[in-house]
Amino acid sequence: MTPDRRRFLAASAAALAAPALAHAQEPAPKARPNRVAVASYSFWQFKNTDYRDLGRCIELAAEMGFDAVEPLHRQMTDDTPPTLRALKQRAFRNGISLCGFSTHQGFVSPSREERQRNIDHTVRCLGMCHEMGIPTMRVNTGRWNTTRSFDELMRNRGIEPNLPGFSDDDGFKWVIDALTECLKPAERYGVVMGLENHWGLGRTPEGVMRIVNAVNSPWLQVTMDTGNFLEDPYDKLDQLAPKTCLVQAKTYYGGGLWYSLELDYDRVARITRRHRYTGYVSLEFEGKEDPRTAVPRSLALLRRAFS
Repeated sequence: MTPDRRRFLAASAAALAAPALAHAQEPAPKARPNRVAVASYSFWQFKNTDYRDLGRCIELAAEMGFDAVEPLHRQMTDDTPPTLRALKQRAFRNGISLCGFSTHQGFVSPSREERQRNIDHTVRCLGMCHEMGIPTMRVNTGRWNTTRSFDELMRNRGIEPNLPGFSDDDGFKWVIDALTECLKPAERYGVVMGLENHWGLGRTPEGVMRIVNAVNSPWLQVTMDTGNFLEDPYDKLDQLAPKTCLVQAKTYYGGGLWYSLELDYDRVARITRRHRYTGYVSLEFEGKEDPRTAVPRSLALLRRAFS
């Protein structure tokens, strides 16, 4: 081989290697911090009349530095389309998003009429999300309602007996069939339903995932509530993380309204990071301290953990 040919081949090899070498030396992209929202429930808590107005909650959230608000349907005194559009505009004017919508429904009933009433309610709420530009909506399984008082249910750690003559398998079928009926409206409105680990058949990660896996649709995922597993939460949260579309993060400053949990949010954030969750973390403050001080404290806690 002539010297000129050797020089040509060496130069060609160096030119080909240069882009690959430059690419290898580029720093790995930094993980993007999760955006932090606040549930309007954090202000209202079903009792603080000064904070019932959702417009005020939106403005408080913006003043405190949140990225978004998650409205609670039961907090609304008017849910007609003009009011929904006004809330969307108010959030826009304040530079924040409406990231989720918390609704209530119950499909655990032997009555087909009762289940249909809750299906119709859920579909109507999906339409409300569309009006407000909200991309995901919290849904529940519902529960047996053999414990009439919610305070008593909490004293019993969320456990209650089934209706006489009916099994959990009956309940799971009712819930799966009902949520399946909601899939086409969810797709039409462009809203992902997130099944929360709430009470009833959603009290365990196995119950939540049994329903989500049976429905098997991108329009039904999981809303992960960090405060609804009362014992050994971290392995249970890990089971939900692969399907999670929204995280609801509880804090309890001043002592909890029904109970308090000592949650390690650095550990929770490691779980969500491991499963590459990059969506919103929505604060649900459920303590007795004044929301005007406890909600900003909670924001600082979640910013540190999920950054």
